[in-house]
Amino acid sequence: MALLPRSKTLKVKAETLLDGLTSAVICVDQQLNIAGLNFAAESLFGVGRKHALNEPLLQAIPHFQMHEARLKQAVGLFAGFIERETRLVHTGHPPLTVDWTVTPFQDGKLRGLLMELLPLDRHLRISRDEMVSAQHQASRAMIRGLAHEIKNPLGGIRGAAQLLEREFPDSEHREYTQVIIKEADRLQNLVNRMLGPNRLPQKVALNIHEVIEHVRQLAQAEGQANVTVLRDYDPSIPDVFADREQLIQAVLNVARNALQALEGNAGTLLLRTRTRRQFTLAGHRHKLVAQIDIEDTGTGIAPEMMEKIFYPMVTTRPEGTGLGLPIAQVLIHSHGGLIECASRPGQTIFSIYLPFVQVDERAKAKGVE
Repeated sequence: MALLPRSKTLKVKAETLLDGLTSAVICVDQQLNIAGLNFAAESLFGVGRKHALNEPLLQAIPHFQMHEARLKQAVGLFAGFIERETRLVHTGHPPLTVDWTVTPFQDGKLRGLLMELLPLDRHLRISRDEMVSAQHQASRAMIRGLAHEIKNPLGGIRGAAQLLEREFPDSEHREYTQVIIKEADRLQNLVNRMLGPNRLPQKVALNIHEVIEHVRQLAQAEGQANVTVLRDYDPSIPDVFADREQLIQAVLNVARNALQALEGNAGTLLLRTRTRRQFTLAGHRHKLVAQIDIEDTGTGIAPEMMEKIFYPMVTTRPEGTGLGLPIAQVLIHSHGGLIECASRPGQTIFSIYLPFVQVDERAKAKGVE
């Protein structure tokens, strides 16, 4: 019986495997200098691989400074450890909560530690994103049903007022029919705004900074004199595949919300761009995601409002409609993205996440459109 020829053995580089993990992996030598790290570690700690390699761990990633003694003990005793729900703190940054596994290794004469960190915050965020997405879909369905029920009687009311006006053109009551017609139109426009955009995104390759610069100029024109608008851009970000007008509208809505938070007070509005690697949006993991931060130094959002800010008609301002943030969320959702918010007194950050689309996906999207 003839044997089938053996297929060619596939070999995958260790770096490729490590970069495919969602866990952050960092390798340090006996002096606690960084010998290697994967994409997930870069994303988790906001550090670039080129700048971190061969640098002291405690300088490149200050989150580990409080754990210096523990790491030196692990190196000296050549003994690993496992810790659950460890908090990694770095001044000026939100704390990270991780499950932490440290394993000693020896490669010839080289000895060191292999650290694997599973960010619990990420899993909590994914669960929260799924909940937000479900709430968003339920809210949209409810609004569409409510809008249908409102539009029908509104049309009848407006039509009846027009008939009365035609029947009695010189009537002294004409001013009342005009009030009815104008208020019916106002409610109709309000319902249409609640429903959000009535067309699919017309996506093209966009320079994200051209969009944000346009918003920045509008924010400066609309903002008060004692508000400083700053920018912090990552010039290496590639083009995104998006609808320019809808993306401008979404970012502008969030920026206007930030300006309103600064109303009457001196403060700063910061527009910042970054990339995130191995990021999950709506249950889908993306190799690369664009992050747009709109940060203000206002009083912050009350904790009881945080879960409601993306619901229509929810606002703390007497003259507000409560539609700016929900519409922005709808527009970003239509691009496969998400808007998140973190707030404390003196700092509120709205983060817009947009996935980068591969070339084959772009071609497919163009075919659909």
